[in-house]
Amino acid sequence: MSEHPLKMYERLDPELLRQVEEDRKFALANGTLPEKFKFLLVMALDAAQGSPQGVTANASAALKAGATKEEIQETLRITHYICGVGTVYLCAHALENMF
Repeated sequence: MSEHPLKMYERLDPELLRQVEEDRKFALANGTLPEKFKFLLVMALDAAQGSPQGVTANASAALKAGATKEEIQETLRITHYICGVGTVYLCAHALENMF
């Protein structure tokens, strides 16, 4: 994904864009959970919500934060168990160029 997915809000509603960014920073701030686990969790939620771009971006962020391929794989297995086979197909498409 080369462009920020919410870029159009720079023109339409910059205040909303600012709020979304603040919420993201708040949710992903240093805390008890390691950063890589937060990105794995967001990746799973994006898969459950049907967002392949989110899966790709957050799998990449998880790897950069120190997650392993095996941790991504295990997260996707849990997502499949809870949310169904549709997430397996979505993630296959989202991650095909990554692994």
